[in-house]
Amino acid sequence: MPKVEVKNLYKIYGSKPLKALDMVKNGISKDELLGKTGNGIGINNANFVIEEGEIFVIMGLSGSGKSTIIRCLNRLIEPTAGEIIIDGENLCTCNKDKLLEIRRKKITMVFQHFALLPHRTVAENAAFGLEIQNMSKEQRKEKAYEALAMVGLKGYEESYPSELSGGMQQRVGLARALATDADILLMDEAFSALDPLIRKEMQDELMELQASMKKTIVFITHDLDEALKIGDRIAIMKEGVVVQVGTPEDILDNPADEYVSTFTKDVNRTKVLSAAAVMKKPDYVVTRKDGIHMAVRKMKDASISSIFVISKEKMLLGLVTIDSAIEAIKKGETELTSLLIQDFDRTSPDTSLEELLPIAIRTKYPIAVVDEQNKLLGIIVRVTVLAGIAGEEIENV
Repeated sequence: MPKVEVKNLYKIYGSKPLKALDMVKNGISKDELLGKTGNGIGINNANFVIEEGEIFVIMGLSGSGKSTIIRCLNRLIEPTAGEIIIDGENLCTCNKDKLLEIRRKKITMVFQHFALLPHRTVAENAAFGLEIQNMSKEQRKEKAYEALAMVGLKGYEESYPSELSGGMQQRVGLARALATDADILLMDEAFSALDPLIRKEMQDELMELQASMKKTIVFITHDLDEALKIGDRIAIMKEGVVVQVGTPEDILDNPADEYVSTFTKDVNRTKVLSAAAVMKKPDYVVTRKDGIHMAVRKMKDASISSIFVISKEKMLLGLVTIDSAIEAIKKGETELTSLLIQDFDRTSPDTSLEELLPIAIRTKYPIAVVDEQNKLLGIIVRVTVLAGIAGEEIENV
């Protein structure tokens, strides 16, 4: 079951929103609706799911509806129509008491401008959400200190916000969200007010924290590079409409329309695409028991000069070249074991093309893509890396 499911969500601003809603459902444009009724479209029939433990980025230009949608997720803004289902429960039909409980325990928010209380210490700011939960002072302090240590602010607990840099203040805001131990973090342009270098540090820190926290994070941004960097999946919005939802690689390789294509055309693909995006399935491999003759036959059939050798469990054992195999046949040898080469490059499926490019340029063998147990997942040759950078279809290379 998804952690969050948004179904047919609408937000209409202005008088008589339900009347305007019927016009929107019948296809009236945002400008037409404003001209005829004075109503504005904040969200227009949004549908998506967010899986537990993923960073789901909602991005778009100013006025696209991204901030409206995140505020609907905790009903700071009341939707006009639709459903927001969290852990199987429809937030839109919750009474005030239930909504308050969900806001206190299940959902927390990190704002763009920190929203720190200047007269309270860093620790007291970090504990603010726990105070609302009526937690004891001792417990609040303990959890606040733990959260501040997680975001790199150990030693600053008794300082005041005015004594911290902008990046450190945003860390306090993040610590306050983490201290509540909520399942879902809503982050609305959380890093956009920071200097570029500090912003990059916060992005890196968020990803490091997420590797251990496994929270469900909904992150709002207008910055495509930021979205592509941190998002497991991305929803791109335009004029209240969710135009496309997909992984960063989906968005780059298969833009849904001209708007998305234009949005992504200047992206540095080497930083976004990974080995998994350009690797080929390991169709041409041999097992140790296949022998040298089978290895030569497969290399000739595929017009390749080397082939990977795997175990029956698909663990990578090594690589054999056509030259060494033919020479061994001339000598009457049949076993592959003695021909195995280990001096070739291995990489994980998550390695970026930026890291792979210098390897692909210098290597004389294909690159093996393996998991943590050394299981062969795929094979990369130089041309597929170059094709991936150029945005060409890998299947045609």
